[in-house]
Amino acid sequence: MKHFNAILVRSLLYLSLLSVASQAHAVEILHWDRKPLAVDLPVGTERVIILDRNVRVGLPRDIASAETLRVQSAGGALYLKANAAFDTQRVRIQDVETSEVVLLDLTAKESGASDEDIRVVIPEDTGRGGSASAFVEEGLDRDESASTATSLGTPVPIVLTRFAAQSLYAPSRTIEPVPGLDRVAMQLPESLPSLLPSLPVMATPLAAWKLDSWTVTAVRITNNDPSRAFELDPRWLQGDLYSATFMHPVLGRQGSVEDTTTVFIVTNGRSLANALPLSQRGDS
Repeated sequence: MKHFNAILVRSLLYLSLLSVASQAHAVEILHWDRKPLAVDLPVGTERVIILDRNVRVGLPRDIASAETLRVQSAGGALYLKANAAFDTQRVRIQDVETSEVVLLDLTAKESGASDEDIRVVIPEDTGRGGSASAFVEEGLDRDESASTATSLGTPVPIVLTRFAAQSLYAPSRTIEPVPGLDRVAMQLPESLPSLLPSLPVMATPLAAWKLDSWTVTAVRITNNDPSRAFELDPRWLQGDLYSATFMHPVLGRQGSVEDTTTVFIVTNGRSLANALPLSQRGDS
């Protein structure tokens, strides 16, 4: 790695993620990879599914009644309340703007189902506009927007890392808008086997955001070894990277609840696709 500089930057990044983690203790993260997502509903208690998209819901006939399941959609979230127990039913969620479909396998249980919020993370090949549009309307250019974001002296890598972590792990209401920050296309393959070559892990790109010349990319790291846990060190990452911060310091054994985490990788002047070794670039 070229300059994993600044112990201070990494310390501040870690503190930022600790703050996000404290906000996100009641949010379950599900990653859509074209396999139906299993969701249990507690009978009589509403459960919120956060998608950050305007969606329409297709219910199978067996549960298409408010007496069985009440469904409301607002502000990019689904509010589901099961009024009776039912066996697993497949529900079709469709993005109104893109027509992309996410499948949920819903099961309503009298006991044993969590009521914590769920955030569904949907990988995107095309970026969705961020809050910069409002500043364009007010006549501010992107450089001015970026300067506004760091006007209090917070380094851009910390701003980006904190925003990315909040976007994936925190409830929508806690995400702080950042002027000039946009979600961008990753242009990466589905997996990055050489990102952490010294560990038996799978690295899956999730999403990327950009502010000025800086880009942060969130990559899911999953342990493939059922017998070993690993402490995570950003110096093991391969590529021309500015900084990296793991959501958790230890990766548990495969099959444990701690076998997956997320690393937030910051690059400057280039995307992660261009910062990786040539064998890992999406256009190779």
